Amino acid sequence: MLKGNFPIKEFEGIRTPFYYYDLALLRRTLDTVRDIFRENPEYRLHYAVKANSNPRILRTIASYGFGADCVSGGEIRAALDAGFKPSKIVFAGVGKSDEEINLGLDAGIARFNVESAAELEVIDELAGKKGIVAPVSLRVNPDIGAHTHANITTGLAENKFGINYEQLPSVLELTLKLQNVKFLGVHYHIGSQILDMEDFAALCNRANYVSESLAKAGVAPGDINLGGGLGIDYHHPNHLDIADFKAYFDTFKRFLKTTPGQLVHFELGRAIVAPCGSLISRVLYVKEGISRQFAIIDGSMTELIRPALYKAYHRVENISSDEPEEIYDVVGPVCESSDVFAKGVSLDKCRRGDFIAIRSAGAYGESMASGYNCHPLPGSYFNE
Repeated sequence: MLKGNFPIKEFEGIRTPFYYYDLALLRRTLDTVRDIFRENPEYRLHYAVKANSNPRILRTIASYGFGADCVSGGEIRAALDAGFKPSKIVFAGVGKSDEEINLGLDAGIARFNVESAAELEVIDELAGKKGIVAPVSLRVNPDIGAHTHANITTGLAENKFGINYEQLPSVLELTLKLQNVKFLGVHYHIGSQILDMEDFAALCNRANYVSESLAKAGVAPGDINLGGGLGIDYHHPNHLDIADFKAYFDTFKRFLKTTPGQLVHFELGRAIVAPCGSLISRVLYVKEGISRQFAIIDGSMTELIRPALYKAYHRVENISSDEPEEIYDVVGPVCESSDVFAKGVSLDKCRRGDFIAIRSAGAYGESMASGYNCHPLPGSYFNE
């Protein structure tokens, strides 16, 4: 089996499981995006902090001058601590607390992406108490069914996210009446791990229609925030280690209609950080069943919940072995039947103590880790 290049000797003294990040790959990814943005000066990137909030990852991304997309007060603090400029931070989320809104107002963040009329009124009230005007975009639910897992699609009419398309005129009217908010644009996000560019083309068509409707109503559309959602290839991390940014941005360049000087914002997370991270675990036992063979590892759903939560696929590699392949179910030690990373997967023969790498785990891995079963949170280690 073709495997990634890991410094196994360095792993010997590290307590497993832990996250291992290839910072060289992260920088190559960021270089790729920066090169595209140099050709499109109207584009702005806000890294989706929810994908991975590891301080070193955040500092690396901030050093490129990109912005941050935050969905909590804690993420705003993490972004500020990592060096992201307040003028490049946007704040989304359906349930912003007063404390979080005040944090954003006091920090002078670039934008509140507002998801309801009720939220809009609270932001106006809190900004008024401070004698300031809050910059807002309205998050519109475009009612687009993205081709992805049901749990990570966010643009359907029945989702909790955003303002229903039919309600936009009334919410916009309210926005323009309020004294302590300023309408600066429209925000969209249709889901995550999307590989079908037709979904993004459909988003462009809906965004074009909204912009045209605003213009006809005599309202300057402001800038456009198209969210993120670009997926990666989880099956081939050794061959396709950088997302297809060209196809993604070419889709918007082809289908999105903009006016001169209009800014276009993107909120990529997974596509930036997922490929650079792996969860490194060790084999505790090889258990022989009647019809199945189990590689029981010390990593679990507490460190990487995606397979249990979404039945998400991650490539699994035995990076210690070069012996002939055998078939295993790779499982963790947590007392849940869903604590399974892979069933019926071919791995080089496993023995107790072998290192197992679960690939493409740089997004929604460490950031979603928990202490269930009193497991300690995983450590993180980096190459250069």
